[in-house]
Amino acid sequence: MQLFFAPELNPQLKEYVLDELESRHCVKVLRMKTGDILHLTDGRGHLYVGRLTDDHIKKCRVEIEEVQQEQDKRDFHLHIAVAPTKNINRFEWFLEKATEIGIDEITPLLCEHSERKHIKPDRLERILSGAMKQSLKTCLPKLNPMVKLNEFVSQDFSGQKFIAYVEKHQPDSLQNWYKQKGDVLILIGPEGDFSPGEVQLAMDHGFEPINLGPNRLRTETAALIACHTINLINE
Repeated sequence: MQLFFAPELNPQLKEYVLDELESRHCVKVLRMKTGDILHLTDGRGHLYVGRLTDDHIKKCRVEIEEVQQEQDKRDFHLHIAVAPTKNINRFEWFLEKATEIGIDEITPLLCEHSERKHIKPDRLERILSGAMKQSLKTCLPKLNPMVKLNEFVSQDFSGQKFIAYVEKHQPDSLQNWYKQKGDVLILIGPEGDFSPGEVQLAMDHGFEPINLGPNRLRTETAALIACHTINLINE
């Protein structure tokens, strides 16, 4: 099955026009023709079955024939707040793989030791939507604007809250602290890790310190392990 991203689609619509990027992929790459069946998602959990009624290279027109609701439904919410890496390719790799595994929300953090202070949200959104389609998921992870850590930790969050960091006396592991099926927010620091002041600030706001194993991990590896651990516990 080939999945197309149709963010403006909703269950009430009977027809949809793909944007130029998706239309070109449909006609030029997949060589689909008028009359072919294709599948679409709005990124909000709906899977649509449609028939191509106009194979225009810039604006393919699709007649919606069926809507399947509540695809990829999860009974927990996974939010990872992570400092983007200096090499943006590594952060993009995390976004892609986390989407494939399963993640609901991502917040890029700006920390004291951050080497990357700016991101390109439009490009990152394309990474997320591409990974969603590739893995045949129907829920697009929410990407929040980049925010300073000291501002972020003071925001309300009703679920479990953890901060992963490296120290001489390691805290307990994530799998021992996390309660199955619970909403969870995990902080992952930059290449230079969180500063002691940032760790204390997070703990003052209710974040529990945890470790992700005995090895020292790259930022993107740590974030992906946290993502995988929560999904594995909830299987």
